[in-house]
Amino acid sequence: MKENMFDVLMYLFEHYYMDEETDLSPDRESLHTELVEAGFPSMEINQAFEWLEGLAVQEHEIQSPQTENAIRLFSDRECERLDTESRGFLLFLEQMGILPPESRERVIDRAMALDTDDFDIGQLKWVILMVLFNQPGAEAAYAWMEDLVFDSVPGGYLH
Repeated sequence: MKENMFDVLMYLFEHYYMDEETDLSPDRESLHTELVEAGFPSMEINQAFEWLEGLAVQEHEIQSPQTENAIRLFSDRECERLDTESRGFLLFLEQMGILPPESRERVIDRAMALDTDDFDIGQLKWVILMVLFNQPGAEAAYAWMEDLVFDSVPGGYLH
C-alpha cells in the first residue's frame, strides 16, 4: 500500500475535523500511534503534521488590500503544480467571494507544500476546504465549499 502525505491529511480531516461526534483533541503522539496502526508510514505522518502546522501559521497575510481589478500571476513552479483547471477554479472562487485574496494565497501555499506528484483539482478542493475550516469567519464559505466537494464525490467521501 503506497500512502502519501495527502492520504494522511485526508484521514485526519475526515476522522477528527469533520467528525462532529469526536470531541477530544488527541495529542500528537497518540495521533502518530493511531496513524501508524492505520497503516501510514511514519515519514508521511510527520510531513502531514508539518503541513498542518504550516496551515496555522499566519505568515502570508497580504500587506495591503488588493484592488478589485488586481490579477494574480502564477510562477512557473506554481503552474507546474496547479494546472489550468485548478488556477481557473481558484479564480472562480475568488470572483464568487468564497476565497478572498488572503485565503487564496494560503491555499496556494498549502498546495505547494504538499509532497505529491499527482496533484489535481480534487485534491485542490480538499486543500481549500482545510484552509477555510481553519479560518475564523469563513463558516459560510466553508459550508459552500463542503457542499461542492461532497456533491462531486460519489457517495460523499473521497476515500
